[in-house]
Amino acid sequence: MAYGKRETEGVATLADIEALPEGVVGEIIDGALYTHARPGGGHVYFGLRLFGELDGPFQLGNPGPGDWWLMVEPGVQAGGSPEFIPDLAGWRRERVARLPERQWTTEPDWVCEILSPSTRAYDLRIKRPFYARLGIKHLWLIDLDSRTLTVSELREGQWAELGVYNEHDALIRVPPFEDLELRWGWLWRALQRTD
Repeated sequence: MAYGKRETEGVATLADIEALPEGVVGEIIDGALYTHARPGGGHVYFGLRLFGELDGPFQLGNPGPGDWWLMVEPGVQAGGSPEFIPDLAGWRRERVARLPERQWTTEPDWVCEILSPSTRAYDLRIKRPFYARLGIKHLWLIDLDSRTLTVSELREGQWAELGVYNEHDALIRVPPFEDLELRWGWLWRALQRTD
């Protein structure tokens, strides 16, 4: 199932998301309800591996700055959207001092989307420009097919590509986590090739 825009009566609401069938993910962007199938195993697995790599140094401060809140698939209610769900997201603690008890209501400082067959077009055509409109500063796009990471930074309302890294780049330093080297090549080790 590729992504689709679902018709709703007026502006989509959280009730429209709750009414979706099991196995269908919904997000509301600019008042429209978008749906797609749940991501596959490789998508979920890689997201958890990346979270694990960032969690210790950037969220827990072991070893590292520890000045972030990092989440896997957080529900975010911001920018006029009652629900959007990045694959991974991070907030600098200087902007959000406490972990919210319920839903995030502040735009993230960093989002990461993992492109897979069911989400690729949606992430690129709908979410990428939406994130720019929200003013999210950093965007990572991970392409499981080409095994690459594209790092972008928002500059004057437009995405500026800072670099593209592949599975052969063993260690990388990339914004906003440039304080430490990320073991990029290592993250791909257990993920099977699809080609």
